[in-house]
Amino acid sequence: MTDLRSIRGRAAIVTGAGGGMGAATARLFAAEGAKVALFDIDAGKLEQVAAQIAAAGGDAHSFVVDLADATAIADTVEAAIAALGGLDILVNNAGILGFCAIDDARYDAAFAQALAVMLTAQQRMIRAALPALRRSDAARIVNVASTEALGATSGNSAYAAAKAGVTGLTRALAVELGPEAITVNAICPGPIATPMTAGIADEHKEIFARRRTALRRYGAPEEVAQMTLSLCLPAASYVTGATLVVDGGLMARNA
Repeated sequence: MTDLRSIRGRAAIVTGAGGGMGAATARLFAAEGAKVALFDIDAGKLEQVAAQIAAAGGDAHSFVVDLADATAIADTVEAAIAALGGLDILVNNAGILGFCAIDDARYDAAFAQALAVMLTAQQRMIRAALPALRRSDAARIVNVASTEALGATSGNSAYAAAKAGVTGLTRALAVELGPEAITVNAICPGPIATPMTAGIADEHKEIFARRRTALRRYGAPEEVAQMTLSLCLPAASYVTGATLVVDGGLMARNA
């Protein structure tokens, strides 16, 4: 009988698994008994996360991949599915910084890169994974977006556009894949303490969090990972097309 509150024995791919929320998700899934394929462009960071999982008794396989490369995605997903012996869960987490003013000479390149890595790569990952997901009895897709998809920051339009696209892609694919019992949901993290926010001074993080979030603090990657896990449980079979905000109450506050 299937344990509705467990992913033990399931096979998962997590992109951007070399650090931050991706690493936290991979470690959590492995701790819960899943077999995990770690995707990242940074081989050194992948090795560190894989070693952490192995030391804790988990099952992880590392794959270095450039998610802006369509051929690399197709080949690497195929290799990962072979290594895992199937696929039940896909977490599209990989992201990059995207701050660039609209009138900056570098904007076109920044916009193209943001869409390539954070939006186009997600649909390519899904398309490559679909044949294996269709063979699962509890297929789950979780796309990581951002609160920037819901309320933007000045100078961050490339990132915001990509993340808004993720929420639209999520809803559309939830409708399209729903008849096959494949759920597709999005996570929108708010201010989270990750390598992407490491360059912000701690005092400025504290000021921002106290002013903007209901919980008055930055979140931890592990707190986002727990919400991702909840959407991947067999018990979450009737949740699809949802956008789950994990932001400490950022979007709830007016002042």
